[in-house]
Amino acid sequence: MIETRDILAKMEHIQVADGLHWVAIPEADLYILCGCPGDSVKHLMKKGLIVATEKEGIQYETGPNAILLSDVLIQRGSFGNLSEFPVLQMLYLQGMILPDHPNNTGIRPLLIGAEDKVSAQLKYIYRGNYGLISEEEIIESGIDPEQAHQMMRLKLKFAFGEIRPTEDLLDGLVVGSQPTEIRNGVIIERRGMNIYELRYKDEAVTVDLNLPPASTYTLPYSVDYRQIDRNYFSIIHSGDGDGWDMNRASMGSVLMFKGKYYLVDAGPHIGLILQALGISINEIKGVFHTHAHDDHFAGLSTLAYSEHRLKYYSTPVVRVSVQKKLAVLAGISEDEFTHLFDVIDLEYEQWNDIDTLEVKPIISPHPVENNIFLFRASLDGEHRTYAHLADIVSMEVLKGMVTEDENEIGIRREYYDEILEKYLIPANLKKIDIGGGLIHGDAEDFRDDRSDRIALSHTAKQLTDQQKSIGARPDFGSVDVLISSEEDFNRQLAEEYLEKYFPEASGEELRELLQGAITTFEPGAVLVEPYMVNEDIYLILGGNVEVIHPGVHNILSSGAMIGELSGVMDEKVKETYQAVGYVSALRIPTEQYINFIQGSGLLEQTQQLFYKRRLLKSTDLFGESLSYPLQTKLASVMTEQRCEEGHLFAREDLECICMISFGVVELWVDDIKLETLIAGDIFHEEAVLTGVPGKIQARADSEVEIYRFPANILVDIPIVRWKLFELHKRRNDILLNL
Repeated sequence: MIETRDILAKMEHIQVADGLHWVAIPEADLYILCGCPGDSVKHLMKKGLIVATEKEGIQYETGPNAILLSDVLIQRGSFGNLSEFPVLQMLYLQGMILPDHPNNTGIRPLLIGAEDKVSAQLKYIYRGNYGLISEEEIIESGIDPEQAHQMMRLKLKFAFGEIRPTEDLLDGLVVGSQPTEIRNGVIIERRGMNIYELRYKDEAVTVDLNLPPASTYTLPYSVDYRQIDRNYFSIIHSGDGDGWDMNRASMGSVLMFKGKYYLVDAGPHIGLILQALGISINEIKGVFHTHAHDDHFAGLSTLAYSEHRLKYYSTPVVRVSVQKKLAVLAGISEDEFTHLFDVIDLEYEQWNDIDTLEVKPIISPHPVENNIFLFRASLDGEHRTYAHLADIVSMEVLKGMVTEDENEIGIRREYYDEILEKYLIPANLKKIDIGGGLIHGDAEDFRDDRSDRIALSHTAKQLTDQQKSIGARPDFGSVDVLISSEEDFNRQLAEEYLEKYFPEASGEELRELLQGAITTFEPGAVLVEPYMVNEDIYLILGGNVEVIHPGVHNILSSGAMIGELSGVMDEKVKETYQAVGYVSALRIPTEQYINFIQGSGLLEQTQQLFYKRRLLKSTDLFGESLSYPLQTKLASVMTEQRCEEGHLFAREDLECICMISFGVVELWVDDIKLETLIAGDIFHEEAVLTGVPGKIQARADSEVEIYRFPANILVDIPIVRWKLFELHKRRNDILLNL
């Protein structure tokens, strides 16, 4: 995204990135961050809009003092309002809350936006600051009362003795349908969904917070494409910065076990980070989660962009903290979490078996509920161990919390000794947080650690010589192999997919298909060119493939079959299929594939479902990240309905979601037209998601053909459920702003 600037006499407007703008009115002492997707602070730092300065002998940072919130909660699977780090930057790095700081003038950070968005952000920041906020909530998560009491003593120590409402720290300004003064004569007015005009005296600028079609929120830093080999047990370093590091992704790892991928935390832009590593969301088996701060949490929405529910591994107390924060941020119920993820609660302080990978979570001191992880695997009887110590606390800070008075906030001496012992458990590879300050770790605490290798992480600063003598910062995409293997995991994966796709085929028949070469495509390589009948069909095993065609922009991932429909039907391909990052695929000659499905009696079935699958692939809802078997399942259950002009679709239908095949459908609320829908568009998601008859009336504006999908099937596919949720939220926001 090329930066654009409007610099007027009194106002400065910079489009920093898609969906992210900066408006400065120095004369009014107003500096507005417009939109705040993940890593907004890093974007501003990269553009020089946050810089270090000094006043009255005190060093601090410049930056925004107000945030204009997006009307749209989620765009392309990513949160549009992640104000946690921008607010922290204002309060602490700018000094707006610090005693005796020149920037502590009584003016507080300001959140601007629709009433429900401002309210939601205040609740989300509250959960981000404190996690669970009472002994009762901690006990409800399964912690015994005595331990809950000790955890609350520690939490209050981090909170300087008091759980404060967010309203004590921030101001909110609701923008309705009328022009509203922000402060000092600056006026804001909503001009459309997610479009605002800001005026000061005789000048005005307009900011559009909507993402352009087919785009996503962008990275503030660059990442190189990497080709990753599958191993038995290895660690891929996917990020080792912190929430302020404008040159690196936040601390996280990809753990590979038996050729399968697991995440340890999910920070902002996790989809783009995985894409650079040649890994698709569909390849991720699960996520091990440490805690709910945004630099470890913001990518959860992206992980829901999968055709299957990823397994969510953490201790119950962390999981409950995460559920509560996600619910208020996304405007969903806490129970929705279990529809998006397959929750596997781990026993803390115990080795938990995950398909012979063992993981031990250890509760670790932090302002919000947090656990560090030990992972171990064995081959030929020898254990190899990886320790992931995210958001730990320095022992000096922890020692300062020790008190023998049970009536005071703080910790017992024995707890301090216990944490030190657990931090120093030897491992073959140990990744540690060395961010410093009041809530992060110190490399010096690990000088005598007996681990084979220490990876230094969670800091934006350059490493000192003293730190380098303890460990090293891993490069993005570097790999530590703990247990190697000669097994061909790609070939095993191809066999798993084909057995799932063709369950009635014999092993001998499938082995014929598996004889094809496994090919690696470099970033930008074209797998299938348009206007040709392709000679080969590709089963994607790893990475992402972009589908390029006017009006269609989808990403296909592991498990997708490319070129199959064209090859079987002997039709020219209409789209371009291009590798995004490194892509591995099983190449199957088209002639061999046709012989296989003819011999298996599948040719007629494939041809019958062809047109339905082609329609599905051309839509935003069904064209992305859905594998061959799932597309086939949807094609087999969709039913056709033809309607005359003027037909009213029943609002009470809670069993089906409708997709237009051809014609025009209008959505109405009473006598107000909400939207005009065409081929590929969806309606009835409101009733299905809420479980009650919707407010929106769908009416055929011409002769139309629609396809109806059983709701119970769609809502069990996370990426489809999440996209339906995005659509419902967008339409509801339009309705609220009429």
